[in-house]
Amino acid sequence: MTPSIGRQHDPLVTVLISTYNRPQYLAEALVSVLAQTWAHFEVIVVRDGGAPVREAIAEFLDDSRLIFIDRDRNCGKPYSYNEALQRARGEYLCYLDDDDVFYPHHIETLVHAITQQDRCQAVYSDLYKTHCRVLPDGRRIVLAKNVEVSRDFDRMLMLQFNHVFHVSLLHRRDLLDKTGPYNETINVLIDWDMTRRMSFYTDFLHVPVVTGEFYAPVGQSDRISVQQRKNVNDYLRNLMTIRSTRPPKPWPCMRDLSVMVLGADGKAAAQTVRDLWAHTFYPQQYYVPLTPLERSAFSSGVPNVVVVPVDEGTSIQGRVDAALALCEGEFTGIVPCGIEMSSGESAFLERSLNPLLTASRQDTAYEWVEATPQCWGAVLATDTLRAARRSHPQLPVQASLSAAGIEIRKPRFEQYPFQFDLLLRMARQQEREGDWRSAVRVYDFAARQYGNTQWMQTLKANALYHQSRFEEAAALAEALNRTAPTVARLMIEARARRKSKAFSAAAHLYRRAEAILDGDNTERSTGCEEAAMDTSGPARTAAPRLQESF
Repeated sequence: MTPSIGRQHDPLVTVLISTYNRPQYLAEALVSVLAQTWAHFEVIVVRDGGAPVREAIAEFLDDSRLIFIDRDRNCGKPYSYNEALQRARGEYLCYLDDDDVFYPHHIETLVHAITQQDRCQAVYSDLYKTHCRVLPDGRRIVLAKNVEVSRDFDRMLMLQFNHVFHVSLLHRRDLLDKTGPYNETINVLIDWDMTRRMSFYTDFLHVPVVTGEFYAPVGQSDRISVQQRKNVNDYLRNLMTIRSTRPPKPWPCMRDLSVMVLGADGKAAAQTVRDLWAHTFYPQQYYVPLTPLERSAFSSGVPNVVVVPVDEGTSIQGRVDAALALCEGEFTGIVPCGIEMSSGESAFLERSLNPLLTASRQDTAYEWVEATPQCWGAVLATDTLRAARRSHPQLPVQASLSAAGIEIRKPRFEQYPFQFDLLLRMARQQEREGDWRSAVRVYDFAARQYGNTQWMQTLKANALYHQSRFEEAAALAEALNRTAPTVARLMIEARARRKSKAFSAAAHLYRRAEAILDGDNTERSTGCEEAAMDTSGPARTAAPRLQESF
C-alpha cells in the first residue's frame, strides 16, 4: 500500500499503548506503529510502573509523533488508558499491547473502512495469534500463527463473549463520550468491558483483513490477561461487573429489558434474582414487588435491583401492575420465584427474548423454556403487557394476555440465540465422526444464513480435503488465496496440490506460508483459519515442521 501523504485534513489517529514490565518487547511494538502507511497519527505510551523503559525506547523519544508518560506507580491498564485519553488529540483511537505488533497497513486499512461508511462508529480487523516459545533471555521463537477469532459483528454474542480484540479495534473518539471512560475497578477483560458498552451505541464493521498479531507464549505466560484469571473469585467479580454494567441512556442500538421477580417470600425473591444474575447476560433491571415484612428478608447483593413497595395481601397481578408502573425497558419479563434454572444454562432469559428482538410484530408473549402451568412466566413487549392489563385488570396476568388476543407460546429451538455457533458445533462433531460430507453442507448453509463467508469457505475447503475431494479443495483455497491468503489457507491448498501430485505448486505454497511464519507480512491475509489444518490444535505453519501434521 502506498504510504499516505499525511495531510492535515486527513483524520488524526491516536494509538494508545500501556506498558508494564516488558521493555524487551516495547521497542518492537513501537517500531510497528511508527512504520504505518497512514502518516497522520500520534502514539501515546504510558509506563504503568514496573521496569523502566526509557532506555529501550530512547531512539524514538525525539519523534514528534510520540507522547511518553513515564509513571512509576502501577495503577492498571484502565487507569493508563484514561490518563492517555486526557492527552489524546485524535479523531479516532486504536490500541496496541506492549508485546504485540501492527502490520504497516493496520491504521490505513481501518481508517479507510470507517470513513467510507457512516453506520458504524467502530471497525475491527483480524489478527494472527502467534504461538511462541519464550527463551530464558526473552527472545520469542515463533511456532505457529493462526487467526483465532474472525467473526462478523454479533451484538448478542458481544454481550456474552468478546469477539473484537482491542488490538484490532479502531473507533471514533467521541464514542467514549457516550460509553464513559475505562472502568478502573476492573483488572481483566478490560477490552470486553469497553467494546460491550460501545455496542449499546453503534454497530461494528468487521474488516476481514489480518493487520497485526498478538503473541501467545506456550506454557507459562506473563500476559496480564492470563495472570489475572488465576484468582477465580476475582475473575468472576470482574465478569459479573462487566455483565451488569448499564451505560448512560439513550441506547440507540440496545433494547432494554425489565424483569419482574414475583413471590411472597423475601429470601426466595433474593435467591431468584441471584440465579437470574448468574444464568443470563442480556442488559436488564430487576423489579421486585415486596411488602414491608418481605423487604426485611430481601438481600440479593445484585446490582440493578428496584424494590417495588406493595401492601400486605397484594395479589400476584397486583404486584405485576405495581412493578409495571415503574418498568423502563422496552420488554418485560415475568419470573416467578422458584422457577428451575439448570446449572449449565447461561441464556435462561435470552432464549425467549431473542424472538422478540428479531420480530417485526410485538403481539406474542414467549414463555420461559422451563415455565410450567404451576410456575408460569414469559417475556413480551412492555407496551403490549400494559395494554392487556389496562383492558383486563381484574384477570390473572396470563388470562389478561389471552383475553387481549396475545399469543402465548414457547420459543422454537431455531429461535434461540447463537444458531450460527450451534451449526459450527454440529459441523465439528460431524468432522470428529468422519462425516466430512455433512460438514461441507453445514458450512455452506451457515455462510448463506449467517455470513462469515470467508471463514466458512476456509472450513469448507478443509472439509473437502478430508473428503478426498482434492481438486475442489485446492480450487476453493486458491480462490481465497488470490485475495485473502492466510497461513491456513495456503496450507490447505498446498496439501491438496500435493495429493494431486502438483509438487512444485505445493512447495511454492509451503514457502509462502513459511514466509508469513518468519515475519514476511507483505501478503494481505484475511479470514478465520481456526482449526483449518486439523481440529486437534493450532495450525503449524513452516513447511519442514508441517510434515508430521499431514
